[in-house]
Amino acid sequence: MSTQIISHAEAIVEMIDRMPADSVLIQHGVGWNDYEELLRAVGDAPGQHISFDDGTLQIMTLSFKHEKYVRLIERIVDRLSARLRLKVLSYGSATMKKERDQKGAEPDACYYVQSADLVGKKDEIDLNVDPPPDVVVEIDLHHESISKSPIYASLGVPEFWRYDGNSLTIYHLREEHYVASDASASLPLLTGAALSAFLARIPNEDQYEILLAFEEWLKGQ
Repeated sequence: MSTQIISHAEAIVEMIDRMPADSVLIQHGVGWNDYEELLRAVGDAPGQHISFDDGTLQIMTLSFKHEKYVRLIERIVDRLSARLRLKVLSYGSATMKKERDQKGAEPDACYYVQSADLVGKKDEIDLNVDPPPDVVVEIDLHHESISKSPIYASLGVPEFWRYDGNSLTIYHLREEHYVASDASASLPLLTGAALSAFLARIPNEDQYEILLAFEEWLKGQ
């Protein structure tokens, strides 16, 4: 008889394969090497985000509803960038991690604005030498999920947006902690109230209609 021994990461991959869409799996006592092995094992597989916070691993599988909010925010930022002729580089849900801090995350969206010229031609971002994104976005429809704000604060992300299904709150990093603010410091004109209002239209209007309304709103600013 042969005995097969699987690693902690391999066991987690098997659990991920059984997870339905729109669910959360949390594992405690996970080592950094297991986290990195898991990232290599799943690669760029769509439909899931993995975060790591000092031994606590969280895997979220994404729903169609979740992705509708993400895509609308992305397109709103695109239109703002074009209208203001503001260089905004989008890196989507690229993995951000630092072994020294024992922190890692995959945001729903992230943007380089003030630091865009520092990373614009790079194929890979290494937070040990490169600056973090200026803005990260999280759509957190699971109120029981672990807040990623300590991860982003540790990684030095200046601005963090969180949408909870009802309102979008903008946070600015102040002395290693996030403080709620009315408006974005990186993306002019965008406020939590304005973004919340456009996201709230999703159940009743399609993306095209909402973006037309956003363009009209931009003209009045």
